Amino acid sequence: MRFLIVLSVFFFFVACSTKEYVSKEAQIVTIKSPKLKFNDIGYVLHNGQSVELQLYSAGTTVEDITINHLVCIEAGCMSKSAFNEEYLSAAYEDDLLKNLLMKKPIFGGKNLKKRDNGFEQHLVTKAYDITYRVGRDSLYFKDTKNRILIKLKSINRQKGNK
Repeated sequence: MRFLIVLSVFFFFVACSTKEYVSKEAQIVTIKSPKLKFNDIGYVLHNGQSVELQLYSAGTTVEDITINHLVCIEAGCMSKSAFNEEYLSAAYEDDLLKNLLMKKPIFGGKNLKKRDNGFEQHLVTKAYDITYRVGRDSLYFKDTKNRILIKLKSINRQKGNK
């Protein structure tokens, strides 16, 4: 019995512990979809397994999206497919948003073309028409069929280039 109590306490503290993120980068974030609209500063944090997108407006957090085995937003947590269906497109792969935020190829790297300092993908089906470009300091994702635009532009590197 004592073992179960100790084990329960251990899992409680591990589950509530602060995540250690490998990367935290300030970005200018643009998200336009039928259900999401945002254009301001955000932070993308990741540790390889979890990704978090913190969105700010006038210095105040307006949304915090955490992606691991679920997608958690202020309204609650849901499966990745349920999040895609409600906020993006049901035709998208489950890890699409996570891969975008980590600047990884989507849909298994289909139609991947390497570019200087990044890559590009163009994917067309009956359900979507996607242009996806990743550069050293930026990300551009546009799906013309579903009217979705996601752009990230690094703030830190912009300052260093001036």
